[in-house]
Amino acid sequence: MKTYLTPVKEIERKWYIVNAEGKVLGRLASEIATRLRGKHKPTYSTFMDNGDYVVVINAEKIKLTGNKLKDKIYYRHSGYMGGLRETSAGEMLEKKPTEVLMAAVKGMLPKNSLGRTQLKKFKVYAGDQHPHEAQQPAELDL
Repeated sequence: MKTYLTPVKEIERKWYIVNAEGKVLGRLASEIATRLRGKHKPTYSTFMDNGDYVVVINAEKIKLTGNKLKDKIYYRHSGYMGGLRETSAGEMLEKKPTEVLMAAVKGMLPKNSLGRTQLKKFKVYAGDQHPHEAQQPAELDL
């Protein structure tokens, strides 16, 4: 018996919209990563991108449990000596609320070209407006 592999032309990609208001960051990110990878579909294979598109609104109203608003630190480096910069999760939510969820989901995807293409299907918006009405995204309740 052979394993069936879905041809690329036959992959059906749906659009989902998620309201992140009041949701916990990690639990929401893991569900989104599952949808982006396509692990919820019976046609899932590890080496193919057969996931769906996910649009997240109200990313600024996401919750973090415990003391993570001040204790969780995001690091970046400029490339120069002494160029390590750190930002707490609370500051990040104020300045760039979409980057908090983007970093969480990115860490749950594969670290290769497949993961980068899957991340392109993920759209995050701070407010409740988004430009993807033409795709008629279905409401996804997580």
